[in-house]
Amino acid sequence: MPTQSRRRFLINAAFAGAAGLTGPPRALAAETPLETTAVHLFKSENLCVAPQFVAEELLRAEGFTEIRYLDVPPGTQEHAMGRGEIDIGLQYAWSFVAAIDAGEPLTLLSGGMVGCVEVFAKESIRGIADLKGGSVGVPALGGTPHKLVALMAANVGLDPAADIRWVTPKSAELIKIFGEGKVDLSRFRGR
Repeated sequence: MPTQSRRRFLINAAFAGAAGLTGPPRALAAETPLETTAVHLFKSENLCVAPQFVAEELLRAEGFTEIRYLDVPPGTQEHAMGRGEIDIGLQYAWSFVAAIDAGEPLTLLSGGMVGCVEVFAKESIRGIADLKGGSVGVPALGGTPHKLVALMAANVGLDPAADIRWVTPKSAELIKIFGEGKVDLSRFRGR
């Protein structure tokens, strides 16, 4: 390791002293008031979107005074964002890509999650391809569980619309109909 010369030491010390006199740059954003003090998020009882509830406290600390959670039907959050009804939301990237492709005026800032759906299959189902001719229970067509299973089915060569019978009972009934053998695969937890 090379030794430091007195000249290099004095130059570095001078720069350090000058930096100490000027201090760090001031944040200009903190000096101007917020353009809006209201923010709207979608309401969900799902654990996958827990970060938005933690964000409420952080948003209030930043000056947002009106933070409202709105009811939005499954599979429509990205469209509600495109219409300006929701300001911030957590959703799978491909849902936003599909909405942008459909003409929704959305801006994506960052990813929030990669997946949060737990599915259960009866013993005869060893893989997604085994769903051909079978039935899948999901809370709603167009919702995230439906989209995720449909995407996995398409990835293994199935036509999700023709090869799978989709069953959409109330969420509380999914466990019951799975236990009764009325569906081959069911979503119990997740978005």
